[in-house]
Amino acid sequence: MFNRLKSAVIGAVNGLESANGAIEGTHYNKTTLAPKFPYGRPHFLSLGDDEVQMSADHKLRPIIHPSKPLPHDTGYAECVNAGKSRWNEDQAVYRQGILSKATPNEDGSVQKFAIPYTYYGIFDGHAGVGAALCAAFQLHHIIHEKLVDAQDDIWVSFSKKNLPCKPRDLLIIGALESAFKEMDQLLSEDRNKYQAAGGCTALVALFILGKLYVANAGDSRAIICKNDKYSPMSMDFTPENERDRIRRLAQEQPSLLGNEFTAKEYIGSPKSGDLGKTVMFRDAYMKGWAYKTLQPEDLRVSVITGRGKRSRVMGTIGVTRGFGDHDLTAVYQKLPIKPFLSSHPEVQVHLLSAADDKEVLVMGTDGLWDVVDGHKAADIVAKSINAFEDKKFVSAATCLVGYARGSLNNSWMLKEGKPASCDDISVFVIPLLPYQVEYEELLKKCFLNETSETSSDENIETAK
Repeated sequence: MFNRLKSAVIGAVNGLESANGAIEGTHYNKTTLAPKFPYGRPHFLSLGDDEVQMSADHKLRPIIHPSKPLPHDTGYAECVNAGKSRWNEDQAVYRQGILSKATPNEDGSVQKFAIPYTYYGIFDGHAGVGAALCAAFQLHHIIHEKLVDAQDDIWVSFSKKNLPCKPRDLLIIGALESAFKEMDQLLSEDRNKYQAAGGCTALVALFILGKLYVANAGDSRAIICKNDKYSPMSMDFTPENERDRIRRLAQEQPSLLGNEFTAKEYIGSPKSGDLGKTVMFRDAYMKGWAYKTLQPEDLRVSVITGRGKRSRVMGTIGVTRGFGDHDLTAVYQKLPIKPFLSSHPEVQVHLLSAADDKEVLVMGTDGLWDVVDGHKAADIVAKSINAFEDKKFVSAATCLVGYARGSLNNSWMLKEGKPASCDDISVFVIPLLPYQVEYEELLKKCFLNETSETSSDENIETAK
């Protein structure tokens, strides 16, 4: 088993170019309860207990990939952090499902149809592995239930008997949105039954009926790469880019701030020696700046501190969407932070058309994106796909993780001499062409004599 891990490391290092979250030790309780799920790595890696232990070697940081191929040779690779937490707090999952439909024929027989779908998820945990594990084990079941609830209407929209095609997008988007909310509620309900789960970001890809739906809550990221070009399929949700939403909520509900925080922002940090002086400020609904005389209440800390990757809600957490964090409080002030966090995902939709065998979806946790931008990722993926005949998507995922992890000298460094990622890194590289072909085959099976409908279905307006 050691040789398996060792070969994965060597392959990533020698092949082609291969402080987010909550503050460590933040105020979670109920640690005497048992966890809901035991720690492990993604089920599709099929690691034994010894291999799981070795995967968490913070000095070696082995790059792990599946021993058995995923659907359509999808690539996956991961490595643990450099000592940030004991275990790898990322989790990943893939599942395949079917929505079944039985339609009566005029002769009294029943014709059965099946709508297949494939689901991928990446969850970046913080303050523990619990929330990410729960999402990996449970979210796909919730999504399936939501799709089943809507499957009659999805089928009607698909067959175009009564509805145009666009409602199908809204039904699937709604299934994802409601599933994310239910997953977060489930973690809340479990708080008194199991060990506090912490929190996690969530990035999900759903392939169904010729489209790709990407739902994101957090700062993991998805992009589509083709040759050396890329297009984003998600946006990061951080205190920096959700500054307006959080500050407006703080201004509307000042009780959430106690006597410690404020929704106002100032040019510079007000000091007690500035009391009575004129300072520049803006409240939550202002884009520009105005002047006011500094009062004692103006010495409160802004609800969002820092800028860019250093921005934090109440000085504590660096992501604003995801699951869990129900018991999270500000580091010093003990105020609950959950009211400012959201489980609601942004969902983007991509129509699978004119794909080729070099077009892929890359999903990665922020351990990748902290040091790799979209251009670099597309370049690494393109080189890997062009260089390898077999397992090219696994090679691409391995090279992405290997590049972001870098190599260890006195510290982990990129090839360019810059600091490498010291966070957990998880990456999927998913080819798009097989899912387009799968959909075309479904159309032929369901509408063999309705070629005009097949043709028009390829021109559906993509919902954003």
